[in-house]
Amino acid sequence: MPISETWLLPDGVADVLPEQAQVIETLRREALDFLASRGYQLVYTPFIEYIESLSSLSESNQDLDLATFKVIDQLSGRLLGVRADMTPQVARIDAHVHPQEGVARYCYAGTVLHTKPQGFNTTRAPLQLGAELFGSDSIDADVEMIDVMLNLLNTVNYSEGIHLDLGHVGLFRSLVKHAGLSKAIERHLSDLYQRKALPELAEFTATLNNGQDFYVLGRYASDLDTLESKLSAEIFTDIAFKQAFDALKTTKAEIQARWPNLHIGIDVVELRSYHYHTGLMYAVYAPNRAAPLAQGGRYDGIGEHFGRARPATGFSCDLYALSAGQFETIAVVVAPKGTQADLIQAIQQTRELGFSVVQLLGNDDIQSIPHATHQLVKASGEWTVKQI
Repeated sequence: MPISETWLLPDGVADVLPEQAQVIETLRREALDFLASRGYQLVYTPFIEYIESLSSLSESNQDLDLATFKVIDQLSGRLLGVRADMTPQVARIDAHVHPQEGVARYCYAGTVLHTKPQGFNTTRAPLQLGAELFGSDSIDADVEMIDVMLNLLNTVNYSEGIHLDLGHVGLFRSLVKHAGLSKAIERHLSDLYQRKALPELAEFTATLNNGQDFYVLGRYASDLDTLESKLSAEIFTDIAFKQAFDALKTTKAEIQARWPNLHIGIDVVELRSYHYHTGLMYAVYAPNRAAPLAQGGRYDGIGEHFGRARPATGFSCDLYALSAGQFETIAVVVAPKGTQADLIQAIQQTRELGFSVVQLLGNDDIQSIPHATHQLVKASGEWTVKQI
């Protein structure tokens, strides 16, 4: 490879320079401190695992399987996967490595790797931060998780103009089961809902058993009151459908009570990761941003792959995306060469004030520190910090 190309990085991978790295690290620390204050215990997970371990989700989510880099372990000859999502790893910890009775709360932050960008203009190596709650199938757990997600965004200064979207895969899933539809028809309906193709949906559902309910679900997906009045009375006799509908209404009411000024939208046919989630789904959006700031949902039974199926709900976000466009000027104080006691003491005191202090080396002068913003100078016998 020509030397002119050796510094180039693969598409979707980038260096993070000091001015943005400082912002990202501040966000990470504030977020993890906040999660710790809410009882979420920090865990670190390995960057690579045997693919059988990481496949706990890929069996039900082909998108995750396709996003996972796979390599051969030179020690064992077995297939390894580079983590594309940390949720299955935390589920493994809860199920097998650190099992505990009752509710368990975990949080994490680390780089994941995707074979392809998961959205427009996104990185292939997000810095994923998230929280998971295991052991409770109560709506209270979902409400807590959504509240934690919103408070975390507020902690890192994302509160103005944000919008919460709520959905529940149980509505569509129980309607499909009630109508006895095939997998092929289920996939086609999911595609129509995702594309918001109402004319096609009307034509296709006209031929289905309970077709009118499928059309109503798409037509009034964002209005629970109208949806309740337009759906057939028969479908509300289905216990699973009724429970999902009531869970969505209750969750919206409880979140609105906690966040009275928050705009909450409903979309009962937002079926992203449909085969992965098992209940409520939620995502937070900011103005002028297409991708969510944070998203999550319920995924009960995730630990079954590791021998311990438990109710679970959680959310995650990309710290790179949260910090996009934010930069921080780093104050750097340049101190002169020397080992005098008063100079060493002045440097120590300046660092204790929160400044970054660089002492000159050898024949260097202040011009050798191009990013310097201040200098430590002695005037009238006292060391003081002056802006350059």
